[in-house]
This record gives sequence, C-alpha cells and structure tokens, in this order.
Amino acid sequence: MIADERKTALSTSVGADDEQLLQSSGTSITAEVGNCNGFYEKQSNGLSILPGGCLKTVTMNELLDSVFTGKPPIIEGLLYRDTYLFTGAPKVGKSFFMAQLAYHVSTGKALWGYSVRQGKVLYLALEDNYERLQKRLYRMFGEEGTDDLYLAASSGTLGDVLDKQLIKFLTDNPDTCLVIIDTLKRIRETDDSSCSYNEDYDTIMKLKGFADRRGICLMLVHHNRKLRSEDIFEMISGSNGLFGAADGAFVLDKEQRGSDEATLYVTGRDQPEAKLHLKRDPESLLWDLTEAETDEWKEPPDPDLDAISNLLNKGNTIWHGSPTELAEAINTDLSANSLTRKLNANKQRLFNEYGILYDPKKIHEGRRIRLTLQQRDDSVGCDDIIHSGGSI
Repeated sequence: MIADERKTALSTSVGADDEQLLQSSGTSITAEVGNCNGFYEKQSNGLSILPGGCLKTVTMNELLDSVFTGKPPIIEGLLYRDTYLFTGAPKVGKSFFMAQLAYHVSTGKALWGYSVRQGKVLYLALEDNYERLQKRLYRMFGEEGTDDLYLAASSGTLGDVLDKQLIKFLTDNPDTCLVIIDTLKRIRETDDSSCSYNEDYDTIMKLKGFADRRGICLMLVHHNRKLRSEDIFEMISGSNGLFGAADGAFVLDKEQRGSDEATLYVTGRDQPEAKLHLKRDPESLLWDLTEAETDEWKEPPDPDLDAISNLLNKGNTIWHGSPTELAEAINTDLSANSLTRKLNANKQRLFNEYGILYDPKKIHEGRRIRLTLQQRDDSVGCDDIIHSGGSI
C-alpha cells in the first residue's frame, strides 16, 4: 500500500508519487550489533532501520549540535502545527466552529484576540453538502469570501483514494497550513465502535506522521460518548488510543443542550491548557469568547537572548560572525560552543519572542552565525516556516 521512504536526515521532502498516509506492516525490527552508518528505510512503526536491522540513533552531542526546522503557531497560544481531535456531542456546534476556524486561518483575521497566521485551508465537510455549506457560510460571514479556503463535501477513505487526494492537494497547494476532516468516522474503513486501542492508535499515528512530514495542522472532528466524566477528555468516543496518539484535543461541551453557551477545553503536548467560555450569536451562529482560563506558563527572561535582541535593535537588522564573536558581542559568560547549543535549542523562542531568525552554518573556515531581525506584522503567513541551517 505504500512505497518505502528512504532518508538520511530527520526531515525529508516527499513527492506525490511515493507517499501515502497509511503504511502497510513493515519489516520486523531485530536486535543486531553493528555500525549503523548508511542508508535508512522508514518503517510503518516510525522507526528507521537499515536492511541489517540496525536502529537509527543519534548521540546527545549530535542532538545538541543540530538545528531543527521551526514550527510557528497558526493561532498564537491556541493552534499549532500538530494533529488534534475536536470532539463534542452531536449537533453541539462543532461544524460551525470548524467553519469559523477555517475562515479565520484562511483570511488571517484574529480570532477572539488571538493572533492568526494566514494560510490556505482545506476543509473536508463530509457530513454536509454544498448547498448547506453555502447557507452556513453566508449566514456566518456574509458575502465576503476568500480564495484560500477550499471545501469538499466528499472524499475517499484512508488507505485508498483519500491518500492520493490529500497528497495531490498539498502538492498543488504547498502553502496550506490547516486541514480539517469533519468527521474522522467518514474517512475510516472500519466502524469506530469496533476499533480496538491498537487500531485507534495506529490510525491517528499514521495521520499524524503524514501531517508532521507536511508541516501542517490536522484537525480531526469526532464525537463524545454519552456518559459524562470528571475528566472531560475521557468523554472522547472510542478507545484511549485516539487521544493517546493525538498531539492535542479540543472538547466543546454544553451543560444544557439548547443553550447558546458552551465551554471549549483545550490541551496539547506543547501548549498551555485552556478553558474557554463561549457564547453563540443567535443570528450569525458565530462563537464569541466571553472568558478565558489558561494555565499558561511563560519562560523567565533570558539575559543572553535579551542581549542578542539589543544587539539587533541598535540600528542593525542583520548580524553575522563566528560564535566566539557573538559571545564577545553580547558579553556572555558562556563559551562559544555552549552559546551555540543554547541558541540551537532556543531557535523557536528567539523568533517567537524577539522576531530574530537564527541561521547557523558550517563553512571551511569554521562555524558562522547569521541573525536577522524580521519585520513582524499580520501579513506573515503560516507557510513561513523557520528553516534550519542543519539537521540530523
């Protein structure tokens, strides 16, 4: 069902002809001792192995010396380039929220005061038809449309036509940053109620792997079970394999079915948990934020990053030189090597908080660093990935 992907680096560019979302069972992993330098094959379980069975590994030093491609948030503090479940009871307003989310990302308009990076959106509204979508979008947003929101009312299923459809769309529209599948049940070949933990987990992991390789956010709309729970995320229908494999989840919950008020619970691996109190406008059916409760934790100020910011805010928007020269310029107590490793690990923070792009390179004369102060405004698109100067 899938051609093997071969790679020698952690990040890879995959063409439309040699990638599928669902992968068949690969070669089993065997424990062998030997030198694993060479050509790797990516297997269905996510491990990369040599034909001889060696695991692909990196040392801690190699990891600290690597620089990874950054993943700026799509909606600051709310939505990242991850794979999420979005769940709620039937007819609670999930599809209206999906339309609202898709519209804001595709237009770049702020959502409830949250900053949005504009980019193309693919919305698979698989429980609707185009006539219903037209009426819903007109009621919500009026006549002001956008060419960056693509809608489909039907698709293939996973492991079959949908694989090719998504790959073709993303290949033709590489600046897509959000794909919404409404609902997960519609694209599965099996009935949700008959899926085991392993099947649920594998389905989400394969979708997540695809989203990670493409650098997009994938939102999977799903349902809640009828029985309530003290842990709101335990209400997600199906086995724990769905929630366990996803990067995060949104749960839209109403205490009273006919009420216009709801609570949106948000959790994720690399983002603050949030509890958002919403109210739906009875005319437009748009969700409005009335109160936000977050457990956001901010990192304390960093003297070295502050010094770098000051270095570039003295009339200079670009600095380049060696790590030693940078250490001297910001008057840090760190050695050149320690400063380089610190910047490798804080590349995303340097961009998000200070608007500075960190680009290290290795040349014949040695290591060089280029720092660029970016013009940060609402016109920045969600396809502006912070590319690395090196990778594993």
